[in-house]
Amino acid sequence: MYVKNPILPGFYPDPSVCKAGNKFYLVNSTFTYFPGIPIFESENMGEWHQIGNAIDKNSHISFEGCDHSQGIYAPTVRFNKGRFYIIATNVGKEGNFIVTAESPEGPWSEPHFLGEEAKGIDPSLFFDEDGTCWYIGQRENSKGSKYFGDCEIWMRRLNIETFSLEGQEYVVLKGFQKNAVWPEGPHLYKRGGYYYILHAEGGTEINHCVVVARSKIVTGPYEYCPRNPILTHRHLGKQAEITCVGHGDFVEDMYGDWYMVVLGCRPEQGHTLRGRETFLAKVEWEEDWPVINPGRGILEKEVEIQEKMERKKKALILHQNSSHEFLVHGVPKTGMIIRDKEAGSFTLKMQEATLKEDTSPSYAAVRLQDSCCYISAEFQLVSEEKKDCAGLAIFQDNKNHIRFEYYGQEKSIRLVVCCKEKEEIVKEIKDEAEAFKIFINGLKADFWWRKERGWTSFASNVDLRFLSTESAGGFTGCTVGIYASSNGEKSQGYARFEKFIYI
Repeated sequence: MYVKNPILPGFYPDPSVCKAGNKFYLVNSTFTYFPGIPIFESENMGEWHQIGNAIDKNSHISFEGCDHSQGIYAPTVRFNKGRFYIIATNVGKEGNFIVTAESPEGPWSEPHFLGEEAKGIDPSLFFDEDGTCWYIGQRENSKGSKYFGDCEIWMRRLNIETFSLEGQEYVVLKGFQKNAVWPEGPHLYKRGGYYYILHAEGGTEINHCVVVARSKIVTGPYEYCPRNPILTHRHLGKQAEITCVGHGDFVEDMYGDWYMVVLGCRPEQGHTLRGRETFLAKVEWEEDWPVINPGRGILEKEVEIQEKMERKKKALILHQNSSHEFLVHGVPKTGMIIRDKEAGSFTLKMQEATLKEDTSPSYAAVRLQDSCCYISAEFQLVSEEKKDCAGLAIFQDNKNHIRFEYYGQEKSIRLVVCCKEKEEIVKEIKDEAEAFKIFINGLKADFWWRKERGWTSFASNVDLRFLSTESAGGFTGCTVGIYASSNGEKSQGYARFEKFIYI
């Protein structure tokens, strides 16, 4: 059977995977979105469904003062002796931390922060046959950075009872290329008589790649594969269907077959709205070195797997879906977003914060996963305040987004474009509204509104290129969702949303 790439479409970067029993588990970066670190489960490496989030309590994490592209970086998931471990970095706050659980669905422990001794980002764990747990991560060159991106891969023993680093540090790698930039995302494995370190380098844009090194001794010295990089698309140019390929993780299935999960982008006309997505590749071994998609050496549109599967695209009837899939920008205040699954509704309480700020506004979203799709919702604005509004949004970050808003007291419908922090009201009309709909077609979007019966076009062919990572920068992809705000004023108002759908 064949599985289509990407296996996780939309903003799912920095994938990590492990096997426990006859199932596989996968996690991704979430930056300042909450809940953090989605946990996916699969029986065949092709069909994945989300079963929870590792960071799902307000007490787990803080993003206060963080930029949109800070927060949770590059989690690694591992399973050892009946326990799941996830290690990640909260960039801009406390740094590297570990959470654990006996079941992948949770509950997950409070974070164990590793402190100043565990500097850097992109940590990973390796459990050796003798019971030793090794911490491996990336940090700036310990002898002093000579250029931007001058980093090193280092490792040290980790006591998994006290969550403290112990013993000697080992600097094991500094990148395959001469003057390599951003060697990062390391993972450590053992196969046969060799230890292997897989890591990314080149930065997470067009020059991204995956390289591998091996050693007979866990602490090195390591030799790089003479065929490095073992996977990259940088030689294919910016017009390739898949770009920015890197940051991979290996897993062996129950049949002895090896796979790699890896991130990549699918730009349209040089612009990427969906961010970095999760792809799958086959791994073969030749002369004790991994070979990715032998005979091709690049990511394929389809990957053969042994298990049967049935993958169908289906509408996300979001008011009926599991709450696992919803994202909030920042850690929300208690009671800010209330979901009534039986009634099929969401209630968003008015917050002074708007989507323009780094704090957490009333915004419940899902990842943009398709080139062509539409998002719709019915809403009721319950408010007596002039500045209270509700509607839909396409959100890249607080500096770059589109808001489709209804102001109940003014009976006003507005389409607002925020590009590089500069706002423009593209169109405004005076009328009532009870539902909004957005059609996205590639790099353009159409906006529709409804009162009582019948849809009316509001704006057509609105350019979305400014929401791409190539224009806006940062590490996230676009999300789409429902939104409410009192625009800097105190309010007791709220907005009730029903029939929230993404197709």
